[in-house]
Amino acid sequence: MPELVIDQRRRDLGGFEVGRVLPAAARRMVGPFVFFDHMGPVDFPAGIPRSVDVRPHPHIGLSTVTYLFEGEIMHRDSLASQQAIRPGEVNWMTAGRGITHSERFERARAHGGRLHGIQAWVALPDEQEEAEPAFFHHEAPDLPTYEGQGLWARLIAGAAFGAKANVRTYSPMFYVHWRLDAGAEAQLPAEYPERAAYVAAGTVEVEGQRFRPGQMLVFAPGRPVLFRALEATMVMLLGGEPVGERFVEWNFVSSSQDRIAQAKADWRAGRFKLPDFDNQEAMPLPDPPPAPAPL
Repeated sequence: MPELVIDQRRRDLGGFEVGRVLPAAARRMVGPFVFFDHMGPVDFPAGIPRSVDVRPHPHIGLSTVTYLFEGEIMHRDSLASQQAIRPGEVNWMTAGRGITHSERFERARAHGGRLHGIQAWVALPDEQEEAEPAFFHHEAPDLPTYEGQGLWARLIAGAAFGAKANVRTYSPMFYVHWRLDAGAEAQLPAEYPERAAYVAAGTVEVEGQRFRPGQMLVFAPGRPVLFRALEATMVMLLGGEPVGERFVEWNFVSSSQDRIAQAKADWRAGRFKLPDFDNQEAMPLPDPPPAPAPL
């Protein structure tokens, strides 16, 4: 059985809702994963306002990974990256010492359409918190997949199930997308000390207990976990080695409160470079800013 079940909390982002899962009061991190949002599913009508977009904003001390089941998001950043994010692809952005980016729903604005996916943040280990910022895009064929006995699986990042994804990560971790047919079974191995599974769609059974969409199951170390799908189901597996205490404030993640204070001052003073192809409408620092939260 899971040692903890975290229910998503709905958050309005000014035009659509997300299900916030991490950080939670009962569990702040799973391995290096410090933030986990379930976006949608939402059906956008054509002509949605620009206020729905995620405007230019900064990050430090983390990597972001946006993974879509449906829809498209246009990513632009301060490294001159301009990349459409589409289902099954991996956009891995490492902030390190500092980066800015925007995420805009331009295809939905032009044509309408559904958006459904996961936005996750991975905290960088101490020695890499000030790494050079970087952005990498990986097409779906670059990522290891498996199909058989009612299970389809994609390794998004890290290493698991004897495979390794061609995505640069900075600490031992895994991130996996499962699709299971009704009645199919699949097992999460015990190779990492911190592991969780998020039910994105459908219903799964673990040791006789049912779990529904919007629930993250956090498991104690040391034992494999058997899942059985009660209907067509989609599950995200995540975890890895812990990286230590982290503070999270707005879009900043760090092991040091002083470093976060410096990042806030830099953003207020305009010392962050804005995205090359999207340097208007930058988000202001919340006033008053949220209190630091140790993770």
